[in-house]
Amino acid sequence: MNIAYSPCPNDTFVFHAWTHGLIPGAPALDVTYADIDITNRLAAGTDGPEILKISYAALPWVLNDYALLPCGGALGRGCGPLVLTAGSPGSADPAWLAGRRVAVPSDRSTAYLLFRLWAAQNVPVGVGEIVVMPFHEIMPAVRDGRIDAGLVIHEARFTYGNFGLALMADMGSWWESDTGLPIPLGAIVARRNLDLAAIAGWIRASVEYAWAHPEASRSYVLRHAQEMSPDVAQAHIDLYVNEFTANLGDKGFEAVYALLGRAAQEGLVPEVDLAKLRG
Repeated sequence: MNIAYSPCPNDTFVFHAWTHGLIPGAPALDVTYADIDITNRLAAGTDGPEILKISYAALPWVLNDYALLPCGGALGRGCGPLVLTAGSPGSADPAWLAGRRVAVPSDRSTAYLLFRLWAAQNVPVGVGEIVVMPFHEIMPAVRDGRIDAGLVIHEARFTYGNFGLALMADMGSWWESDTGLPIPLGAIVARRNLDLAAIAGWIRASVEYAWAHPEASRSYVLRHAQEMSPDVAQAHIDLYVNEFTANLGDKGFEAVYALLGRAAQEGLVPEVDLAKLRG
């Protein structure tokens, strides 16, 4: 079975057991490791993998072919994307972004969707140019002055200080205060012609194995962690692998409904049949 997910610690931690044949009855996986911008576009194609990790923001474009699975993804609290600057005078004020260049990790990422919803309230005249680049390149680009501000995800929450960068805004804090809901970041989807219940069961078993045997995945996680320190990798896992990873539940689905419903009202994503998200 073909699957595509990122080399980030939360994904490799979640899928380690299944990838290594430790889940009874689960088929072997052929894994493609790819940045979220790539997996979003793979899902939008006609011959994408059978299972993918994508942004929740990309769901409206793929729901005809892929179903959202209720486990394996990234949704939580205190884990939202950050807007960073090099600390230039006045750059703590969101209005400073007017007309400036902002790097984002994908034009169909949840991070960018949250940023657009936030900017509509806080930068009404609009930012300048949006530049898409791999998330691990964003902080060096801001530090070096090639980009005015960067929207960052994943472990950048723990490491941006190492680049001498300053926090302008936390998209997760804004979303949580505005809605009272957790932040939907990354979704696991599977082609609708597959046995979705079985796939969800294998993913949940892989999550539970990872929690029960945290040392088993360590070398696999660090091998794909792009020179990340073990402490940062563990902090990443602790933040992004949580109760919603095992089961989205009603609160998780409510958060997804809220994000995509609000974005559709703003004309940022196509309108979707929200009931279709559950099956």
